[in-house]
Amino acid sequence: MSIKKISFFVLTILLLSISCAEVKKEETSIIADEKVDFELEKAAILETLNNETKAAFRRDYEGWKDHWIHDPSITKTYIDFVENTFSESVGWEEISLFVKTFIEEHPEPEPIPKLVDNIDVRLYKNGAWVIYEQHDALRGLKRETRLMEKENGQWKIAGMQTTIYGFETDEN
Repeated sequence: MSIKKISFFVLTILLLSISCAEVKKEETSIIADEKVDFELEKAAILETLNNETKAAFRRDYEGWKDHWIHDPSITKTYIDFVENTFSESVGWEEISLFVKTFIEEHPEPEPIPKLVDNIDVRLYKNGAWVIYEQHDALRGLKRETRLMEKENGQWKIAGMQTTIYGFETDEN
């Protein structure tokens, strides 16, 4: 290979590298310029979670569904160590049918658990990952993990995993 060809090749690679670096700088500055009030977003997420819980325990299907993303890729998973059961629903249609059927088969409202006020939130632009514990009068300790998405300015649930641990006993 001649020196001219090598020089041309090196110069081309150098120019491509510089132009790619410039694009990255522009993308980074756009993200950095966005201001998010973390406490305000956390409070809005907390309100969505508590309102969804109240609607579910009151057997208010219409109110419950307003707090969920209606998308075929969302999931809802229950793991119940006390009863040795597991259930998973994938997609809005399956989740919606599961909850609607449950409400029809169990129409009596349940006592609303103490609403959560302490959640761990990780914000990712229009998404959030949330974990918390809740004490349910009928099921005991539950650990909840929620994937949240902001849709039209409102936080909604895009994924849920509930692990039920039950009540502590002195039999250990």
